[in-house]
Amino acid sequence: MTMSSDGIDLDFRPKAYFWPIAAETHVLATIKGAARRAEAARLIAAGAFDKLDNFLAASALSEEDRRSWGRIHPSLMGGEYLPDRAETEIEIARINIASTTSDVTSVYARRQGKRIAYRVVDEYGGDTLSAVTRRTSIRPLTLGELRQFFLTAWRLDEVLQMNDLDREGAHDFVRPSSAFYPQFSQLIRLRIDEWIPIAEADEVHS
Repeated sequence: MTMSSDGIDLDFRPKAYFWPIAAETHVLATIKGAARRAEAARLIAAGAFDKLDNFLAASALSEEDRRSWGRIHPSLMGGEYLPDRAETEIEIARINIASTTSDVTSVYARRQGKRIAYRVVDEYGGDTLSAVTRRTSIRPLTLGELRQFFLTAWRLDEVLQMNDLDREGAHDFVRPSSAFYPQFSQLIRLRIDEWIPIAEADEVHS
């Protein structure tokens, strides 16, 4: 077992991404919109899974619904412009940032013969991504492999630098989540701490 300095199990590997998995996990992993997913997660945590309506639980909104939703506030658009998933694809992790439109970058996975195929996707047709956005594996990725793949395809460190964020600001700006990797958010936040040393953070606030 490979552990980080903060007790994160980098060798953790989900048993499966596809069926059989809990219905709640499947629903949350298929909702593109960050705001809708957060509300769905709240209802599920409250034991009100049966209260999810078609709007909240929809994988993707129609163009009309998306425009109406965005008119309430631009931040509600987060995740709604991610590429549609293929029929057998599911999202395994995402990072949502506190930009004006609450942009989301995600990792999708699908079966490809005897292997699992992955792709990192953004809401800008790939414009924020590097050239290495696809890979395959026989088994689900370990947490360490997921981090390496995700943060190589999408340079979160460069996003934080472009926004000139100190450590506290970076943590407020980034919202990582995964229905399959319980320590994914903790691991991304550990990387933020590694990118922005405590001395640098102290200098910003002095």
